[in-house]
Amino acid sequence: MTQTPDSAVLLSLLDRATDVRVLCVGDVMLDRFISGSVDRISPEAPVPILRVEDEAHMLGGVGNVARNIAAIGATAEVVTVVGDDPAGSDVAGLFKDNPGIDAHLIADSERRTAIKTRYIGGTQQLLRADRESPSVLSDMSAAKIVAAAKKAMKRCAVLVLSDYGKGVLSPAVIGELIDLARKAGIPVIVDPKGRDFWRYQGADVVTPNRRELAEAVGHPTNAESEIVDGAKSLIIDNDLGAVLVTRSQDGMTLVSAEGTVDHLQAEAREVFDVSGAGDTVVAALAAGRAAGASWVDAAALANVAAGIAVAKVGTAVAFADDIVQALHHQDRERSGAKVLGLEQLKDRVSVWRRGGKKVGFTNGCFDLLHPGHVSLLAQARAACDRLIVGLNSDSSVRALKGEGRPVQNEASRSAVLASLGSVDAIVLFSDETPIELIRALKPDVLVKGADYTVETVVGSDIVLGYGGRVVLADLEDGHSTTGTIARMSGEKP
Repeated sequence: MTQTPDSAVLLSLLDRATDVRVLCVGDVMLDRFISGSVDRISPEAPVPILRVEDEAHMLGGVGNVARNIAAIGATAEVVTVVGDDPAGSDVAGLFKDNPGIDAHLIADSERRTAIKTRYIGGTQQLLRADRESPSVLSDMSAAKIVAAAKKAMKRCAVLVLSDYGKGVLSPAVIGELIDLARKAGIPVIVDPKGRDFWRYQGADVVTPNRRELAEAVGHPTNAESEIVDGAKSLIIDNDLGAVLVTRSQDGMTLVSAEGTVDHLQAEAREVFDVSGAGDTVVAALAAGRAAGASWVDAAALANVAAGIAVAKVGTAVAFADDIVQALHHQDRERSGAKVLGLEQLKDRVSVWRRGGKKVGFTNGCFDLLHPGHVSLLAQARAACDRLIVGLNSDSSVRALKGEGRPVQNEASRSAVLASLGSVDAIVLFSDETPIELIRALKPDVLVKGADYTVETVVGSDIVLGYGGRVVLADLEDGHSTTGTIARMSGEKP
């Protein structure tokens, strides 16, 4: 079935993710980005000449998974191997500079730290040059990896295995880590490499893209049915808990060992760079699961994060604020774009007024919408042609009502209000009163409940001053959010 993510659930996951730790084990590399402009072709060969303007170093591989976990707000513990070389020192410095990552680096003088150098002209990647010497770890380094991971599992809620085929995750190491995680009751997520998924036997989720799935099962995975059949084959053949197939612009498909199939549609975005998008998926999936999400909700969070990452250049991360903004955008789309910023709303009010419509305004917290709210909004809408609701943000509700409020966050409250036919637009505000909104929007009608007087309604003097009117709506007896909460908790309202 096709899943529509519940924004309130995903926002709650982001809040809880700040208290979780995720263990990441795998191949690390140094990502170098050399960027500039291209305005001519070389006279020596038919290749573009890049005028270098900037150079940046970032963590790649398991390091990029950790960056994404930290960006969401969780803590990443990383266990990996670096070479005894300048690139290894650079990697160590980048880990140290990120306060959301605790890195346990094992130096191996027999290995070379992998470097991927990308040359970018404008927003277009022109060339990638790799320096690496992939080889299986020595027995000593492998033992150190397992020992460090075993110790870190005591502090972490999820284990991520980031396999880039550079030698850190040999079949023996993978098997030991999965076995240790199972004994510790920790779910295992694998970002796989190659065709041999038998190496990941016993993992809870593996996350191949469509091409990787096709290579692993040996048949095309273009149609939706082919993807589902391929994922089911992997699950049966390799004792997996689930397969999450990333499908680029088509979103994701989650297939479980129990036979459930969930399709997650991608949000339409312009794709600039897919570098590291798989790392973003694994990171968000792991952080969501560590925060207590079901696999479906964790996958929904990963789907939103991936859409953000591919819209940026380079091995970019999806920050928590990016995800919050994207979720609010989805809510606006699903609610007919009723939730607007002030500038957008001012434009819409201008359109309404050009059409001869009278604009009304009311405001409130609207936490746990009840019949009294519905009646007030219906009366307000009857007094005008278009009704705007000023909705207190979560922070302003807490300031007014105290800790523990609101019961529902601003995304949930906005979505419920937007579903009402009496409401034409919603605008959030964080101030103590909506006075600035009233000044900016200049409503023709200002509506509050009859427990106010005209003189005590915030903004009444402004509205009456330019010829508008104030309406006091009748109240429905016996309905209040505070009373409802008290009854639910067994207290006297």
